[in-house]
Amino acid sequence: MKRCVWPGEDALYRAYHDQEWGVPLHDDRAWFEFLILEGAQAGLSWLTILRKRENYRVAFEQFDAARIALYDADKIASLLLDAGIVRNRLKVASTVVNAQKFLAVQQEFGSFDAFIWQFVAGKPIQNSWCSHAQLPVSTPESDAMSRELKRRGFKFVGTTICYALMQATGMVNDHVVDCFRHSELKV
Repeated sequence: MKRCVWPGEDALYRAYHDQEWGVPLHDDRAWFEFLILEGAQAGLSWLTILRKRENYRVAFEQFDAARIALYDADKIASLLLDAGIVRNRLKVASTVVNAQKFLAVQQEFGSFDAFIWQFVAGKPIQNSWCSHAQLPVSTPESDAMSRELKRRGFKFVGTTICYALMQATGMVNDHVVDCFRHSELKV
């Protein structure tokens, strides 16, 4: 069975590739999780974050945005002592800000899902890359998403992070064409 090369031989990475990466997402709690984890990944490898994912779920109450939006300085300080997550003050503090902004988007649009899918006109972009080297790190769509999220006050949402978010959540099908998942996820 052929797959994208990036998960290599790591079992966790392969499972993520085979079952989750590129699957169109429509669940707001999961959207918030990906938004936070992609931001936490800035400057690190996704595999590092993937290995800490369960710790993040515990530390951040299963990514309950309403609860996280209420975190205070004491809670942030306690999170910075948790070796199970990336202990970067700006990234941890941004989770609280992003929770607040996430809730505001939900209030305005009815769901974060309704808001975020507008950047690809409501359906996944189907790419046809022959090699992983062809994948872009940003696109006009991720540029627009980044600009709008920043305008709304979100943190750690640069265009590269936004494109990674789009890939992970199925807004784009960036599995290479000879990967078994490419055809499975083709809409």
